[in-house]
Amino acid sequence: MAFLFRHSTCNEAFDKWPFRDACQAIRRAGYTGIEIAPFTLAENPADVTAAQRSELRSIMQSEGLAFVGLHWLMVSPKGLHVTTPDAGLRRRSWGHIDNLIDLCADLGPDGVMVFGSPHQRSTAGGLTRAEATRNYVEGLRGVAAHAADRGVTVLVEALPVAQSDVVQTLEEAVSIVNEIASPAVRTMFDVHNAIDEKEPHAKLVDRYFDCIRHVHVNELDGRHCGAASDFKPVYDFKPVFEVLRRRNYAGWISLEAFDFTPGAERLVTESLRHLESEIGQIIL
Repeated sequence: MAFLFRHSTCNEAFDKWPFRDACQAIRRAGYTGIEIAPFTLAENPADVTAAQRSELRSIMQSEGLAFVGLHWLMVSPKGLHVTTPDAGLRRRSWGHIDNLIDLCADLGPDGVMVFGSPHQRSTAGGLTRAEATRNYVEGLRGVAAHAADRGVTVLVEALPVAQSDVVQTLEEAVSIVNEIASPAVRTMFDVHNAIDEKEPHAKLVDRYFDCIRHVHVNELDGRHCGAASDFKPVYDFKPVFEVLRRRNYAGWISLEAFDFTPGAERLVTESLRHLESEIGQIIL
């Protein structure tokens, strides 16, 4: 039988849906996990009350979904920046990450926090790339103990050149993980964000597998999995999935689409059917 991956989806395509309705649609499509963008819960996620957190957790459980974690960590509140030379702003911004660690832990066990947020981590205020990266590393180091205490793993996400100049390759992400040397700071692989990588994606995933805790799937242009394009061929997921199967990957395969025009239900359903087809073709 085919290797049993765990499939989840990010929730922002369902942003305007009642949370229970979104969970029902996600489970109906065949997913068993949900990954949440905090801005879909509140303008300031720290304002989500203990009662609301308990209710969200109860809804996920009752609808048969595991809470996977958080992503798009710094969309709101506005004005935050984690690498700025402004020490006060930097302190407030990392305080926001501390608050999200608590939110993540309160929503479910063993959650991950995907730290992409290109606009809030790129160089600013005249800093060099090296200086901004150092501020990013020190900030991660500062929240690592809190994350470990709450059972949360913060993931350093490499981003393409067009999005950010701080951590652009999986190699750089792994270097940061190794420098901090905390089990609460790991990295992840995202198909769309690996577009600038020079080596085959499967080779990178295999090389850095021990540091990879999470996988985001999408097409290279950011559309949902299997979406045809006149300009780009459909991504071949099989080599990456073959590595993950061989290495007994136990994390989540999480859909993160950026084009919602097909509609939430269609894109999550078509993506999972496409991924199941790809997985079914892996040679066991």
